[in-house]
Amino acid sequence: MAPARLVAFGQLEALAEGPSSEKRTLDTKRGASNEDHRDLLSSQHLQVRKSWENPGVYAWGSNSGRVVAPDSDDAVIKFARRIPFFDGILLRDLKLARSFGAAINDKGDLLQWGVAYSPRESAPKVTLKGKDLVSIVISRDRVVALARNGKVYSVPVSETDQTSGSKPKEASWLPFWSSESTISYRTLQPDGLSWGEKISQISGGLEHVLLVTSKGRLFSAACATEDFPSKGQLGIPGLTWQSRPAGRYDSCHEVTTLRGFDIVKAAAGDHHSLALDNQGRVFAFGDNSMGQLGLNSSGQPVMIDAPSLVPIHTLYKAKEAGGPPVATDVAAGGSNSFITVNVRPPTPKTEGSSGKSIMGRITVDTFSCGQGIWGGLGNGRWTHIQGTPTKIKALSGLFEYDEATSRVLPIRVAYISSGSTHSCAVLDNVTYLGAHERSSKNDTNWGADALWWGGNEHYQLGTGKRNNVSLPMYISPLDMGAERDRGGDSGHRFQVTPRKTIKFNGKTVSVAQRVECGRGVSAVYSSV
Repeated sequence: MAPARLVAFGQLEALAEGPSSEKRTLDTKRGASNEDHRDLLSSQHLQVRKSWENPGVYAWGSNSGRVVAPDSDDAVIKFARRIPFFDGILLRDLKLARSFGAAINDKGDLLQWGVAYSPRESAPKVTLKGKDLVSIVISRDRVVALARNGKVYSVPVSETDQTSGSKPKEASWLPFWSSESTISYRTLQPDGLSWGEKISQISGGLEHVLLVTSKGRLFSAACATEDFPSKGQLGIPGLTWQSRPAGRYDSCHEVTTLRGFDIVKAAAGDHHSLALDNQGRVFAFGDNSMGQLGLNSSGQPVMIDAPSLVPIHTLYKAKEAGGPPVATDVAAGGSNSFITVNVRPPTPKTEGSSGKSIMGRITVDTFSCGQGIWGGLGNGRWTHIQGTPTKIKALSGLFEYDEATSRVLPIRVAYISSGSTHSCAVLDNVTYLGAHERSSKNDTNWGADALWWGGNEHYQLGTGKRNNVSLPMYISPLDMGAERDRGGDSGHRFQVTPRKTIKFNGKTVSVAQRVECGRGVSAVYSSV
């Protein structure tokens, strides 16, 4: 089937692609294969194919710490550039700051690089291995890693600290035998977990980490060596460095205010925290100096150390909602928070000539709050402090027609990756990956749209320009930035390849592209 271009009803314009004049000329050549024809017809198809054939990591933004381009002395990287070390490598996770990077390879080992790790080595190096890691977060000076079995490891960023610090004993495959770890690390293990309960998700800020268990409990812990969380982001009323319990400074604390709520996701900004439960309620705590907790009132204190319910029901007038709005996702980064909400229209509609009453179609909206001086709110304004969540119109009230099901569907946000001042939203729009050797030469694949906004002081938005952006926008395909800078064809947009099972290096693997916004840097990597 030929790809039906995304028809979006709402503030977002999803542009259809037409072949460039160069492509139309090339298309007249005889003898071109079906795949060649598809590449010429659609840059989206070409992006999908390249992501399967040559997976890796693209990065751009600040290079002051030799993170996005370890082999370059350039201070900034204006357009997406591949990190050669990761060519042909699939990753489980990737996190970047200006001075260091961390990743988990497909074997579950931790890799680190950047000047904060080692000023002498430029190539990523395996540090913590054999733990079957699945995800990581980074604080100011530590990497916190979650293993598949639920264990959590806290590793120093600095190679010097790894070699000079205390190294724990590790069990060997030989009975009654143990050996010393090759690097220094600490484990974060909550007390009182029930039978079968384990840590299933982590999220981290500059000084703290949030840990969600498989039974919906929320724990928090300090995860920076030099600074103890002091802005309420741990969610423990009255907890300070002076009042902390005896024992380790990075002990895990249960957020008991949320005991009884089934927490399904946690998100951490630099100094604040969000928690989403299975009923669609959002709780916020921590630094509120920029309004990032979304608690509406301008009279709220600048710090709240106990989880407070975000009043998302006040975001809609009675005539706008046919029931209580339900939050479905949360994200945070820097001094910003993002909440995705489902809401139904208030008035039932009738279906066709039957006159049968039906519920209105669900609308999906995305709200933001916090700091907007660099455009981080995504609402087109440059507000310094935004305490009341504001709707991001470009990511709200969107619908598309799905030819496969002959239905109009809401376009949801699959996820938002938020860095210190900028963000990217990857949409859950209809995608198509069904083109194959025997299908029509006009049968092209396409992926998910990705929109970017916020601070751009280090060229982290990938536009090639340094101006901040207050409205979500598309960027060029990852391999076309330099061409666009030279005045070439710029009528195409980057899309994220969704998950697909493919053959790679003789193995069958499930792979997808994923976006990561860090602290002044951005990346797209092939996720396994």
